[in-house]
Amino acid sequence: MTYRLILFLILNFAALGIGGLFTGKGVSSEWYATLQKAPWTPPGWVFGAAWTTIMVCLACYMSMAWSKTENLSLLLGLYALQWVLNVAWNPVFFYFHQTLAGLLIIGLLTALLGFMLLHYRSLGPVNLLILPYFLWLCIATSLNAYILVKN
Repeated sequence: MTYRLILFLILNFAALGIGGLFTGKGVSSEWYATLQKAPWTPPGWVFGAAWTTIMVCLACYMSMAWSKTENLSLLLGLYALQWVLNVAWNPVFFYFHQTLAGLLIIGLLTALLGFMLLHYRSLGPVNLLILPYFLWLCIATSLNAYILVKN
């Protein structure tokens, strides 16, 4: 299990790093700074803390679920899809300024995590490790939607 945990930590933080490379100036960009943002938008430092926690929890989840699931191919396929969607959102939203496409991507990602929570509920407490990811995506989806509607 230890090598799986290390593998998923590397993959998860690589996703954040790749997404960050294609984000440009991101939150500090003039484009983002001038947007009307939701009143519930958290301060910038919360995003880093949240994503670090989420990626550690997701790595733990995947390394534990690996040996507990009956259909490993499905689990790995869902993980790969969430990885791609997670990486894709940053450049679509921050670099290309495509708020609608960003909302579609993050909406799909949120639905995917919701599906995983329901589909793998038999994993019991292990399944709770992806709950923070799902909750954060619900918040992030609402932030993206607000920006799309108000700008």
